[in-house]
Amino acid sequence: MQEETARSAIDTFISAFNASDDSYVTALLSQALTSDVVFWGPLGRSEGIEAVERFVLDIRRHPAGTGTMVRCSAVDMPDEWARYQWVFTTPDGGPRLAGTDVVHLRRSLIDQVIVFAGEIEPSEPCTPIYAGPQRSEVGLDSR
Repeated sequence: MQEETARSAIDTFISAFNASDDSYVTALLSQALTSDVVFWGPLGRSEGIEAVERFVLDIRRHPAGTGTMVRCSAVDMPDEWARYQWVFTTPDGGPRLAGTDVVHLRRSLIDQVIVFAGEIEPSEPCTPIYAGPQRSEVGLDSR
């Protein structure tokens, strides 16, 4: 049930990016966010629905045209924190941006949003990280 509540708040938040008119953005955000929401976005930290509204409206007015924001993953929710992946695309094959948001929920509403925009580059090479003596130091490395 908790995950369903989170999914509903997240999907309402995302729907603000896709509202048919700018005048609907505030109402949609008010259904998804607490009034004192803390928003960690690409330009830093801001607080309140009005700050999130400015961010959403800026995205909606993208120079390449009004884009579409979609949640493209399940909602993963351990306790009161949730994460999901999203994709923002602009018309006619214009710019595309993907990312992951981490949100905190309080009383069924999002009270914190942390935006991670862009893909994470894989580390090269992917190797285990060990604590304590290294395998070769205790005679476990056969090379």
